[in-house]
Amino acid sequence: MINCVAIDDEPIALSILQEYCQRMPDVSLTCFTSPIAGMEYIHQHCPHIVFLDIEMNSYNGMALARHLPKNCCLIFTTAYARYALEGFEADAVDFLHKPIFFPRFAKAIEKANRWLDLKSDIAHSGTITLKSEHKNVIIALQDIVFIEAMDNYVRVVRRGIPVVMSLITMKEMEKILPRDMFLRVHRSYIVSLKAIDCFSNRNIYIKGLEFPIPVGRKYINQFNYIYNTFKSIQK
Repeated sequence: MINCVAIDDEPIALSILQEYCQRMPDVSLTCFTSPIAGMEYIHQHCPHIVFLDIEMNSYNGMALARHLPKNCCLIFTTAYARYALEGFEADAVDFLHKPIFFPRFAKAIEKANRWLDLKSDIAHSGTITLKSEHKNVIIALQDIVFIEAMDNYVRVVRRGIPVVMSLITMKEMEKILPRDMFLRVHRSYIVSLKAIDCFSNRNIYIKGLEFPIPVGRKYINQFNYIYNTFKSIQK
């Protein structure tokens, strides 16, 4: 069963989503008109998919999206098409423009299922697969030290193992890497949290690496919060 939650301040919009979910096999939906109640429920139950409206009275779905659990698949639902680009930049799997029709809704569920399957495969196998020089290379997550953007490629640096170059964007890498293991700290760098030796507000130091990895100004607060949370969990 795929468990979904929808937050929208319009009861009619929620009833439409509820009807659509009832047409889908093995899809259940819990609805909230209150963003506060909806977010509390999401953090307690960690649903597979979250449908999130954007403009809701005094609440903004873009801001709420930043506080969703790591493994929730996010789909925005809104009447305002101008949010589409910002929605995808928030790592939403899909963006449904109201009025939402069933064929488009079904397509969004299909995309969400593929995203969930990919996340599940990565979590169970502990590996990712990247294309490099016309070959598929299986990379163990525990071997990755950091990832660096190199024009249209990424450079995956592994400890004691050859570097892998792959034609993929940093944004795409962020989406496939587990958020509890890796963090974007700069427009050009993603680091393994386990590889960090020490850090300051501006630099990350990794044991055995001759140079520090810079922390971009816009990533500082997020890095400090997530890394300190990660360290407290590890203790």
